[in-house]
Amino acid sequence: MVQYDAVVIGAGQAGPSVAFTYAGQGKRVAVVEMAEPGGTCLNHGCRPTKALRASATVAHSARRAAEFGVHVGEVRVDYGQAIGRVHSLIDGMRASLQQSLDTTDNLDYLQGQATLIGDPAGQEHRVLVSGDGEQQELTTAEVFLNVGTRAAIPSIDGLGSVPYLTEIELLALTELPEHLVIVGGGYIGLEFGQMFRRFGSEVTIVAGGGIASREDPDVSQILTDLFTSEGITIVQGRPSSVRRDGTGVALEVPEVGTVTGSHLLVATGRRSNTDLLGPDTGLSMDERGFVLTDERYAGSVPGVWALGDMNGRGAFTHTSYSDGDIYLHPPRTVAGRVMTYAMFTDPPLGRVGWTSQQARESGRKVLKAEIPMASVSRARLESEETGVMRVLVDADTEEFLGATILGLQADDVVQVISVAMQAGVRYPLVRDALPIHPTVSEFFPTILAALEPLEAADPEPEQSSTTPSPAG
Repeated sequence: MVQYDAVVIGAGQAGPSVAFTYAGQGKRVAVVEMAEPGGTCLNHGCRPTKALRASATVAHSARRAAEFGVHVGEVRVDYGQAIGRVHSLIDGMRASLQQSLDTTDNLDYLQGQATLIGDPAGQEHRVLVSGDGEQQELTTAEVFLNVGTRAAIPSIDGLGSVPYLTEIELLALTELPEHLVIVGGGYIGLEFGQMFRRFGSEVTIVAGGGIASREDPDVSQILTDLFTSEGITIVQGRPSSVRRDGTGVALEVPEVGTVTGSHLLVATGRRSNTDLLGPDTGLSMDERGFVLTDERYAGSVPGVWALGDMNGRGAFTHTSYSDGDIYLHPPRTVAGRVMTYAMFTDPPLGRVGWTSQQARESGRKVLKAEIPMASVSRARLESEETGVMRVLVDADTEEFLGATILGLQADDVVQVISVAMQAGVRYPLVRDALPIHPTVSEFFPTILAALEPLEAADPEPEQSSTTPSPAG
């Protein structure tokens, strides 16, 4: 039995910052990792997918080169080289984190299965670490959980009998799938779908409510039209069963029939990894297994905090990192955080605050202004005219309520509004600011000078001229 001042379970985006800070204060800290340091983001999430996206974007740009007067000849993708570049980058980043964990004074790094036995009195929590046929017992008064989430596997008849992929197995492939079928029309499914189509795979996305269904309908339609124009087949339906089909798979989708492909990616959401900590944590959780916490991430067991995706307060690297930062800097709380995020399609989608539908449901007097990306000079100059810029403000308080930016540099541009919301800046101050020309964000003053009352309902989006169909 080894006594520590604090034990951090999970070396994702929040845990290490807490561990390094505590160790720097002279406290004895243990970090226990059940897989690889860096969590989802570093190993099979944000960073490897963005590195792979970069290769897909280059391939797409090369195919469009003639539009810009540049002639490159036939574009050929060496997927093995592209994914090799990804692994090389990630291996280097992981090694850097590993070195810090291994060499920091007052910090012990342990790898193995962690089981938490929470002390209801909050005096002496026990963490059992199992690995290589041995078990260590750690005791501590403070436990920080940062164990993240994993792919949620839907109940589809026959799924367990086919070699389906999650993002982990997909990133381990060294050869390009001939035909990738994706179940799920959210961020993971859309980002991978567009990437692999640009690499040369046939891609079919099966999504019951259509793709990006949590966004405003017109935004979902823009993405549908974009993906269809790139040769991606979108099937609106929910698979009832799946079976092997030769060396591939076949899904039965009652709405359309049979969808077949060589590989199947399941991207239907995430579930908490809290169950991996054993049955005796003592923590209160919601129906999906996410730990219930107060606004400074304290769980129901004294001396146990839940940081990152597992607390259900955000499923992004930046929210996880922010959790650690908020905890380390009292009296800050998560209640003061403005949620913002991006979907890294090309072009990307940047979002903060409410959608138009959420604004309508709020009962507040709301003003809205928007402009199609085709009217933004910078986007026109770069022939990146897909998308829309939309801003919502409160008519009475003049506070920003939300923004949806789909288009060129949207992942960066939306942060103009998120920072304004975090700082409580009223919209006239942004409207009257001096922007730089030609940029995408220079259009915020133009948009904010044309605010109008939010209509009762958005106009029905025009349907894509291409009818989604099952793929063979």
